[in-house]
Amino acid sequence: MLVDRRRLLAGLAAVPVIRSTPARARSDEAGPAGAALEAAFATHAPVGLAGAIIGREGVSWASARGLRSFGDAAPVTTADSWHLGSNTKAMTAAVFARLVRQGRARWTMPVGEAFPGIEIDAGWASATLDDFMHHRAGLTDAAVMGREWLMTARQDPRSLAEQRAAIAARALAAPPPGTPGQFAYGNANYVLVGAAIERIAGEAWEEAMRRELFGPLGLSSAGFGAPRGDNPRGHRGAGAERTPMPAEHPGADNPAALGPAGTVHMNLADYGRFLGAMMGARPDWLDGDALARLTTPPAGDPPAYACGWGVRRQPWGGVSGPGPVLGHDGSNTMWHCSVQLAPERGVAAVAVANEGAAGRSACQDLVQRLIGTALSA
Repeated sequence: MLVDRRRLLAGLAAVPVIRSTPARARSDEAGPAGAALEAAFATHAPVGLAGAIIGREGVSWASARGLRSFGDAAPVTTADSWHLGSNTKAMTAAVFARLVRQGRARWTMPVGEAFPGIEIDAGWASATLDDFMHHRAGLTDAAVMGREWLMTARQDPRSLAEQRAAIAARALAAPPPGTPGQFAYGNANYVLVGAAIERIAGEAWEEAMRRELFGPLGLSSAGFGAPRGDNPRGHRGAGAERTPMPAEHPGADNPAALGPAGTVHMNLADYGRFLGAMMGARPDWLDGDALARLTTPPAGDPPAYACGWGVRRQPWGGVSGPGPVLGHDGSNTMWHCSVQLAPERGVAAVAVANEGAAGRSACQDLVQRLIGTALSA
C-alpha cells in the first residue's frame, strides 16, 4: 500500500499563524529550520531524514540528517533522490491537465470516451476521469489489484502499458464494486487514469511524464522506482531490524505497473520546482484555470480531495486570512514523503525519509515544524 488511507490527510493539521511573510532563502544549520530538522530526527530516529521549505521560485532552505543505508557511514544529503510514493498522483493528474490544455483530452471525460472499443458495464455510464482522480468513481483496489496481483505483477511479461490497459479493462467490465460518488481512496483509480493517458497520448505513462512534466519543468533527477546509483536505500523493518533494500531488488518498490499511483523519485530541488509550479510559478506550463481544477475538491461529503491533493482551509493558508492548504503523504512502506503547500501564500514544506515506520512520524512532524518556521520568518 502506497499510503495509509486513514492517515492520508493527517499532515494537514492546523499550524498557528505567526506572521504573514514566507521564509526567505537561508542555509544556516543553527537557525530555526535546522533546529526543526534536528528535533524531528532526534525524536523519531529514522535512518535518514531531509526537509525543505519551498516558495514559488523553488527551494529556499533544505537540509538532511542521518544515513543513506542503516549500518553504513554514508550520510544522506540534500542532493539525494527520494521515493515520493503516492505523491506521484498529483503529477499524473497534472499530466492529464497538460493533455486537456493541448486539446487532446477534456475535463469530465467519460470513461467510454477515454477507452473506446472495450466492454464497459452500464454501472460506469456516468463515470468520468475526474471521478477517478477524486477517488469517487466507485473503484476499489481489492477488485482489480488485490494481494494476488501484488504477488504476481512483477513477473508479468507484458509491457507496462498493456498491464495497465488490462487493469482498466477488468475494472470497467464489471459493475462498480464501491459506491459511485462516495470517497474511497485507492491506487487503482490512478492506474486507470494512467491507462487513459496512455491511450490519449499514444505512449507509455512514463514517456508522457517525461514529455509533459519532467522535461518542461527541468526535473533532471526524476525517475521511476527506487532511486538507483549514489542515493539512499529504502528500508524494510523497524529499529535494529531495519534492512536496506538494494534499488535493483524486485521488492525495492511496488510493481512498476502501479506507477501512475506512486513510483516517482526525485531530489528535493526538483520536487520544489514541481511544488512551485503547483503554486503558480509556471503559467506557461499550467495556467491558473488548470491549477484551480487540479486543486479544488468536488462538492460532497468529506474528505475534501482534489486531483492528488487533500485540501483543507487553514488559518495560515491565505495571505491575510484563512486559505486552502494542500497536503499528501506517500509511502511504499520503505520510504515516506509528507508535503503541505499553501498556493495563495506561496509557501510549502516537504519532508522525506528512507524508511516507512519511523519515517512516517518523522516526516509528518518535520513538515509541521517547517511550516511554523516558514510562517515566523
